Amino acid sequence: MELKVKNYLERIKKENKRYNIFLYLNENAVLEAQEIDKKKKKGRLYGYVFAVKSNISVKGMICNCASRTLENYRAPYDASVIEKIKAEDGIIIGMVNMDEFACGSSGETSAFGACRNPRAFGKIPGGSSSGSAAAVAAGFCDVALGSDTGGSIRNPASFCGVVGVKPSYGLVSRYGLIDLSMSLDQIGPIAKNVSDCSLVLDVIRGKDERDTTTFDSREIKIEKVGKIKVGLLKVEGVDRRIDEMVEKKIRMVAKEKDWEVEEVKINYIDLAVETYYPLVYSEFFSSTRRFDGRKYGRKIEENCKEEVLRRILGGSEITKAEFSGKYYKKALQVKELIKEEFEKVFKKFDCVVLPTCPGLPWNIGEGEKMKPDEIYAYDALTIPANLAEICAISIPIGEIEKIPIGMQVMCAKNEDGKMLSIANEIVGDVC
Repeated sequence: MELKVKNYLERIKKENKRYNIFLYLNENAVLEAQEIDKKKKKGRLYGYVFAVKSNISVKGMICNCASRTLENYRAPYDASVIEKIKAEDGIIIGMVNMDEFACGSSGETSAFGACRNPRAFGKIPGGSSSGSAAAVAAGFCDVALGSDTGGSIRNPASFCGVVGVKPSYGLVSRYGLIDLSMSLDQIGPIAKNVSDCSLVLDVIRGKDERDTTTFDSREIKIEKVGKIKVGLLKVEGVDRRIDEMVEKKIRMVAKEKDWEVEEVKINYIDLAVETYYPLVYSEFFSSTRRFDGRKYGRKIEENCKEEVLRRILGGSEITKAEFSGKYYKKALQVKELIKEEFEKVFKKFDCVVLPTCPGLPWNIGEGEKMKPDEIYAYDALTIPANLAEICAISIPIGEIEKIPIGMQVMCAKNEDGKMLSIANEIVGDVC
């Protein structure tokens, strides 16, 4: 373990300037590895080196959400997921870049500059867990933790050609996560293959009295998939080449494995983006009231970038007393409709597949010229899983113009093991 950590640190120190992935390195990583190497009985995560998104608390490390607001904030405790990783002898090598306060889909809104996509240099890595996906793709770690509110794990996993898991809502504790939207957020793993994601998810799952949304769940493991029925979801506005690649891949696999594939329609899915943002704006505005410069860092409105300020101001308007919360309540009602539609679909289908992102990543810097709704549209295919509280994974299935393309596999809530098993059959263990 010690040698592995040293090799990773050497590579990071040599190449990080090129990619701008790590914002903070664990200065005790080698010593921690030495102590673990001495143990007679090693944990399940022995040999695994982790990068952590900079909105997840790791005791003693800078947890700044890629914002000047919390620039020098050191986490005073470990998040529940970090406690579990450390208990199983995983090593945290450092904290990685992200969109500021997880507000973004490209990685460009970080106060410390966008990180680069190791698989398509010059293109955005996706967001908001940009550094998490880029760290795995660059070979800086074995696994990274990200958070997913509307696609923030799956979007960058797709653009960086790695595997990213958005667990079922409540499967993984968010205690220690600096939240964006607590009715949607989930912490999940990003890795180079499905089996590593499965192992890590099994370690970090479970009921936590510090997060009342969590529940007891069955063991998560990859198993052999028998004959299943796959729902192929077609959504308007997707790049034709991506759509064709996803359909070709799933039909080819289905033919080999004797799966049944049928196109599926999900009502109200076209309202996902419009439903998502009133919820996020309102909840983000509420959660950021603690960043008033008295207890945590600096006052957020005076130190944040444009996208964070847009969401704060938007949330402030939506939650004004004269509106009596009507926009937020209406969004919650549509959220329930979408959730019910997915529940109906999963009574007929074992899983639903669709592209992860509707288009290819743009060049770094171009996001500044794009309208907010153009950027928000890149989450149109990932947001529905968060609204429905189901599990979803992005797996790499090929390239277009030398840029990785991801396919999503969605399964019903608490069917994370089944989802991982299906995904593993589609791509094989090594991606």
